[in-house]
Amino acid sequence: MIEVLLVEDDAPTRWRLQDALGATEEFAVTAAATVMEARARLSEAAPRVLLTDLQLPDGHGLDLIRETRQRHPETEIMVISILGDEESVIAAIRQGATGYLLKDAFPPDIAATVRDLVAGHSPISASIARFIVRRTQAQPAMAPAPAPQGLNTARLTPREIDILWGIAKGFSYADIAGHLGLSRQTVPGHIKNIYRKLEVNTRGEAVFEALQQGLIRL
Repeated sequence: MIEVLLVEDDAPTRWRLQDALGATEEFAVTAAATVMEARARLSEAAPRVLLTDLQLPDGHGLDLIRETRQRHPETEIMVISILGDEESVIAAIRQGATGYLLKDAFPPDIAATVRDLVAGHSPISASIARFIVRRTQAQPAMAPAPAPQGLNTARLTPREIDILWGIAKGFSYADIAGHLGLSRQTVPGHIKNIYRKLEVNTRGEAVFEALQQGLIRL
């Protein structure tokens, strides 16, 4: 059973998501309409997945993301918002979100998207993915960037860079292990080392920093 905390103040959207996830017995969904309600739920138990809007009646979803990442590091966090501007997306990723979907671009099967999130993928709306790519490509024009191999100031090993590339491509831990000939159980250990060296807390942050430093190229 995958426990999901859904934080959404718009009732029709909240009902639609609850119905989509409730159609299968693998999800146990708890809903909240405000930051205060969400904090109360989080104080009771840590969900496997947090699905949250950003604009909430009594606060901002970024605060909730940051608090959840700090207190419950194993919780997967996905933003579902109408906000698709660069500032909102980058801020959410930096605070700890591992997925970002726009409300006008819900996938047909939201349950499958949440499964992907739990499996180690980072679901992102296509338009957001495109602007992240454009932003990364534009970076060399604004400031000198490392060569494709990067300066590797984080001192990542070649194996860790291979794993980081797999994360960036959205592969699951099992996919990465199979591709690199590793044991499935060893991949999380490598990822923890990557997070520590890059000084990040989530897959999204790790990929963003690796792209910025030129350690990987998509």
